[in-house]
Amino acid sequence: MAEGTVEKKSVTGMKEGDLLTMHFTRLRADQKSALKRLGIATIRDLLYHFPARYEAAGPTGTVAAVQPGSEVTLYGTIRKPETRKAWKSRRPMAEAWLEDASGRIKLMWFSQPYMAKMVADGMVVKASGKIAGTAEKMYLANPEIDKSPVNPEDVHDTLFTKSETATSIIEDALYAIYPESRGVSSLWFLHAVKKIFESHVHETLPDPIPAEILERYNLPSLATALVWIHAPRKKTDADAARKRFAFEEVFSIQLALKQEKMNAVREKALPVAVDRKTLAAFVKSFPFPPTEAQTRTIESIVADFELAHPMRRLLEGDVGSGKTAVAAATAYMVATSRPPGRKSGTLQVAYMCPTEILAKQHFSTFVSYFKDHPIPIGLITGSECRKFPSKVPYEESAKVSRAQFAKWVAAGEIPIVIGTHALVYKSLEFQNLAYAIIDEQHRFGKAHRQKLTKKGTISPHLLSMTATPIPRTLALTLYGDLDLSLLDQMPVGRKPIITEVLGPEKRQLGYERVRKELAEGRQAYVICPRINEPDPTKELAVQAKSVKAEAERLKREVFREATIGILHSKMTPAEKEKSMQLFEKGSVDILVATSVVEVGVNVPNATVILIEGAERFGLSQLHQLRGRVIRSNNQAYCFVLPESYGPATKDRLKALTTAKDGFELAEYDLALRGAGELAGNRQWGVSDIAMEAIKNMRLVEAARTEAGKLVESDPELNNHPILKQIVAEKMQKLYME
Repeated sequence: MAEGTVEKKSVTGMKEGDLLTMHFTRLRADQKSALKRLGIATIRDLLYHFPARYEAAGPTGTVAAVQPGSEVTLYGTIRKPETRKAWKSRRPMAEAWLEDASGRIKLMWFSQPYMAKMVADGMVVKASGKIAGTAEKMYLANPEIDKSPVNPEDVHDTLFTKSETATSIIEDALYAIYPESRGVSSLWFLHAVKKIFESHVHETLPDPIPAEILERYNLPSLATALVWIHAPRKKTDADAARKRFAFEEVFSIQLALKQEKMNAVREKALPVAVDRKTLAAFVKSFPFPPTEAQTRTIESIVADFELAHPMRRLLEGDVGSGKTAVAAATAYMVATSRPPGRKSGTLQVAYMCPTEILAKQHFSTFVSYFKDHPIPIGLITGSECRKFPSKVPYEESAKVSRAQFAKWVAAGEIPIVIGTHALVYKSLEFQNLAYAIIDEQHRFGKAHRQKLTKKGTISPHLLSMTATPIPRTLALTLYGDLDLSLLDQMPVGRKPIITEVLGPEKRQLGYERVRKELAEGRQAYVICPRINEPDPTKELAVQAKSVKAEAERLKREVFREATIGILHSKMTPAEKEKSMQLFEKGSVDILVATSVVEVGVNVPNATVILIEGAERFGLSQLHQLRGRVIRSNNQAYCFVLPESYGPATKDRLKALTTAKDGFELAEYDLALRGAGELAGNRQWGVSDIAMEAIKNMRLVEAARTEAGKLVESDPELNNHPILKQIVAEKMQKLYME
């Protein structure tokens, strides 16, 4: 189809790429590029490019018939697009006229002056939005513009012929609105699907779901579902089709994970010498007593070490529940075990973190845990390598060259190596890697996990950890190849955080609490959505607070006596480290930062956090941010400060104050915002339709059950070649860079 595209060969032996070329011989260069960007290389790809939503087909409105307050879709010609400034606020804006046979109406885009360049005089468009103003002076406010010159009504009558009973369109049909890319519009997809359906190619595509499963769950066949999802007669058609395709994708993911787990069981692991008395003594040396949940989890991991095959386990623990201590205790077991047939040396542990700040934090924590034990610990990040203990003085770490560090790791002289994704560099080779720990694993995706667990010739035990609570359906869908452990207790003496949502009129209450905490020698965080102030000519009216400007304002107007520092992702590693060191040492009273502090930053003396623009964050992310101040037995406070405070924002943020833990909050976030907020579906190769389906526990459980039965009866899927091909493609996507 497009230059450089690799042709896919379908399981029927038919080259789908040839079919696409056959049906679309006059694709322009920009259309080829657009389809390539969307990942569309075959007929199947095109048919699986599902609509994002539907609009009612039928007569569209005319300019003469519109009324104030109504939602409308108008077709007409753009006239006189221009930019100007609003009369009172002086905000930049764009405006134009939309003209049809019945009259004309003004289009106005507030704080979006660039829209004047997005349309041109004489352009035929579809404009959708709400009519504002008075009956005498109406205008269409901030309309969405579709540059397709053809009215979808004209497509509906011709998409399928009236004689085709299986695909006929009736008067009140819905028409599909597709995800677009520059070069191909939603209307282009309507015409493309029409062309494919007219040729009946969709009826020749093999159905990947076995017929008995379709019947068992009352799911439509592939050919029927394709018609229903692209040209539904009614909403229930579209819903049934989306349910079927959601099941299909979750089913294929489950098959992939079941096969992966089956393959892991066949692999051999390096034997770890489990000495529970020595382990108990090490845990007893911690500066706090372990919780029952920690003890239970450590025992589960140690029991896995005693098996012949490598462990694959996911550890979920709420913020501050002690996951790092579990990692340290189990790493101690590995780092005190001899390699097979050796009288010297030890097995090795790799501990991978998503950020340099977090890697250094864990390195410091491990040093404190291991200071009385003669076990070397290494740190590798993009900016430096360090080794503990150093020769002089023994209790400190020393900076070493990357080449020397790599030699020590390759020789097995550093049993525990903590680092960022630098751990998976080809230049870093382990001698006896027996245990891989991945912190905040959802930030890496499976590609990094795969690279880390394939660093040696023998697969290491794997512990994936996350402080982001994962709803059960999401865990079953995306982490079905892992055993699950939960840290559902907090350390003894830890007080529940006091969380308050403050509207603009109550902001001073948050500032007063910060003053009280600072007076008692404590510290505070202020979180902002932005790093810099936005360009007022390019942004919408709602302006999010920025780190740099807010730090200056707080120093100038609110906390004049306090020392204020900043931290954000655009700073160099050295700048970040200096900023964090000053805060950790207490030289900085208030740290104004972006969500870069969301994961792993540990300053026990910080007891209050203010989160600006809170409605811009997901609930799980807000929960992570407030976890920065649940690091000691002092009372902690979180003040959530939204910019806009309407009913929807109030209802959503209220859950922060009522949910009993992060797991309950995650379930609420899943129902409200979707799984994409909790796990990046792009890095997983999971479609939006499947991510939405993850809200449905019954669907996930059914897909999981059926996948288990199928893999048990046909482990390699040799009797199901269609599924075998799809699962192979799914695995490739899951492990894509």
